[in-house]
Amino acid sequence: MTSLNNALKSEIARVSRKELKDELATLRKASSLHRSEIAALKRELKSLRSLVKLSERTIRRAMPAPPAEPIERPARGGGFNANALAAKRAQLGLSQLDMARLLEASALSVSKWESGKVQPRAAQLGRILAVQRLGKRAALARLAQQATG
Repeated sequence: MTSLNNALKSEIARVSRKELKDELATLRKASSLHRSEIAALKRELKSLRSLVKLSERTIRRAMPAPPAEPIERPARGGGFNANALAAKRAQLGLSQLDMARLLEASALSVSKWESGKVQPRAAQLGRILAVQRLGKRAALARLAQQATG
C-alpha cells in the first residue's frame, strides 16, 4: 500500500506542476507586459514634464516684468516707528543700554528696532509706547529705581 500512496502523491505533484507551469507562464507574460507599459508611461510623463517646464519658461520670458513697487509692510500694533524710538531715546539722553533697561529688553534688540531691521513683538510694543510717554525725569527715576530694586 505504501508504494501506491507514493505513486499517487508523485502523480498528483506532477500534474499540479504541469497545471501551474501554464498558469505561471500566463502571469509572467502579463507581468512583463505591465512592466513595459509602466516604463512607457514613465517616459511619457518625463517628456510632458519637460514640455511644461519649457512652456513656463517661454511664458515668463514673454510676459513683461511687473513694475517694481516698494513693498509696504502693514504696521503692527500701535504703528511702531523706528525713527520715533531713536528720537525719544535721544530726547531722553539715554544710551541704547539704558533704553533697553527701561524696555526690559536687550541692547541688541533696541539697536535693531532703531535701525528698522526688526519689528518689536506685540509684548514689547506696549512697553515702548509706555516709555515714549515718559518724560526725562520719569525715565531717569525709573532707571534709578530698577538699579536699586
